[in-house]
Amino acid sequence: MLPLVAGVLVLVGCAVVFELVSYRALELIPSVATEEFPEIDRELLGKFSSFDPELGWCPQPNREKQKDTGDHLPGEEVRSVVTYSTDEYASRVCPAAERDPDAELTVSTYGDSYCFCREVDNDETFQHYLAQELDTHVANYGGGNYGLDQALMRLKRQYPDDPTDHVFMVVTASSIARILSVWKHYQEFGNVLAVKPRYVLEDGELERIDSPVDEKVDLLDLESKADVLREYDFHYDHWFEPHFATRPYTAAFLEKNEHVRYAAYTAGKELERRFGRSLPGIDFDLAQTQSALRLERPRVRYHERLFETHEFLFDALVEEFVDYAAEREFEPTFVMVQQLRYATYESEHGPIYGDLLERLADRYDALTTIDMATHLVPDDGDVESLYVERGEGGHYSPETNAEIAQVLAAVVEERAVAE
Repeated sequence: MLPLVAGVLVLVGCAVVFELVSYRALELIPSVATEEFPEIDRELLGKFSSFDPELGWCPQPNREKQKDTGDHLPGEEVRSVVTYSTDEYASRVCPAAERDPDAELTVSTYGDSYCFCREVDNDETFQHYLAQELDTHVANYGGGNYGLDQALMRLKRQYPDDPTDHVFMVVTASSIARILSVWKHYQEFGNVLAVKPRYVLEDGELERIDSPVDEKVDLLDLESKADVLREYDFHYDHWFEPHFATRPYTAAFLEKNEHVRYAAYTAGKELERRFGRSLPGIDFDLAQTQSALRLERPRVRYHERLFETHEFLFDALVEEFVDYAAEREFEPTFVMVQQLRYATYESEHGPIYGDLLERLADRYDALTTIDMATHLVPDDGDVESLYVERGEGGHYSPETNAEIAQVLAAVVEERAVAE
């Protein structure tokens, strides 16, 4: 009898250990949610310097930050630190040309982190290269993780103080998900500080739903706003709940081989960090990045479906951009750029937004549309070569930004000839 009891206790103990290990592993996997309301400590909140009660978050004026992109091993000399600087308008600085109130040509850009040009220095952004091409200052009002909705809100707030002849709206296809979001955690698990306003359509008209967070300290108690967050964030029902891990965690962890691979590569990176040296035989950083891209495939397909079901809201926001351009008398250009996770998927399946750009061009005579994927085609077909080699999320490299600048400069020059 005693051996049987001992055996049962051993099995129970092993099951408990496996459950704990599996839960910890699931916490590291970006495609799995383990908590609806993770605790936010005050130290993390204190670092959230970009909080904005109107937009959710926004770059602040006259700031300079240096960001380690991660392109080095522990103990090695840091080789890839980029500098992000903003001017008095909270625009990223444009080293190629200073602001000139008497300039004959003025240009501004709005959008997400691909507009802001994360992971490259101030003099490696497409705005810097565009300023060189056009010999004029180019404002950069990109915001990390912005959707078309927030970019449009920022345009309406900023433009009266910084009017320009040309406005480029530069976003990625993930905007289709971002415009349906109120709390990013419901679709980008762990992004717990990002609470935002959004637009909804009521009787065919855009109606703004303000952010439920008025003060930064309110982020410490988001559970008290659960009803509002769940009601207005489309992804709560359609993405968060289907990806919310529940017991038994061991089964959830082992459900996909990619979970195990990602956890193993993450453990390898942690070992390298602890020992301060690389382990021979495998590049854990590269392997983890590639595993993360494979884990992202379901999200890309989800976004593809959103273009089929919610394109009407996206179209309404573009129409608002065109109407605002007519009201303020500037030349509007809508630019679709690609995140790395879309580029690798779309190279095999075609653009997830279908014929969106063609339809927008046909619908709005005043709007110029650019599908940057049709301009950025590597000779060898290696789309990953367009992006920085390592770092936070595969943003465009300086060389690619220079190519983008040439495409945008051609738009401005063609308009000048047409006039």
